[in-house]
Amino acid sequence: MAAQPLTNLDRSTLRERSLEALRTAITSGEYRPGDHLGEEELAGRLGVSRGTVREALRHLQQEGLVTAGARGMLRVNSLSPAEIRDLFQVRGALEGLAVTLLIASPRRDAAVVRLRKALPDLDEPDRDFSAHIDADLGFHLLLCQLSENSVLVDAWRHLEGRVRITILSDGDEHHPNIMSASYHAPIVDAVEAGDAAQAVKVLQDHMARAADRLASPAGSR
Repeated sequence: MAAQPLTNLDRSTLRERSLEALRTAITSGEYRPGDHLGEEELAGRLGVSRGTVREALRHLQQEGLVTAGARGMLRVNSLSPAEIRDLFQVRGALEGLAVTLLIASPRRDAAVVRLRKALPDLDEPDRDFSAHIDADLGFHLLLCQLSENSVLVDAWRHLEGRVRITILSDGDEHHPNIMSASYHAPIVDAVEAGDAAQAVKVLQDHMARAADRLASPAGSR
């Protein structure tokens, strides 16, 4: 990887901005799963001390974006097939709760309208791979936000980085099924129908299919 300089930081809110710069570099794909994250190199690129970088990397370990490899060397996390399935199982549980809360809400009809308006954005052709991921995750974040449960939203956001790097590491920019509007529309249909048990099943089937695809070797798809 060519050493492109990251944005130089001023001294105000240095710790937070270092963390955000490194998180963005990972979740945007600038650093890919498996890439080594050396304190000295990162400190030079950010214009901060190694101690500041160390704190940021420690925080990113807690978020699941960074992991310690051989001899303690830190790398961008690369999830195993079992970890991918576990991650999407937890997403299914969280978003299953979101659709259950939505169906019970007096604002369900308005929520359905907002979710339907978000569907066409998933098929926008004139965007890069990262923007397609943004649209996909944006739909699911909206689903959680419409549940009006702030703890649920916080829990979902804690998983978001790992979901993003899992999709980035898949290496297939087309994703003909899992990021399309047609793949997401049954979730909205199920919420509109008002059957909570069926809506949870649709949502969890959606997650299971995505996990199966992302956890399978490219040649076996």
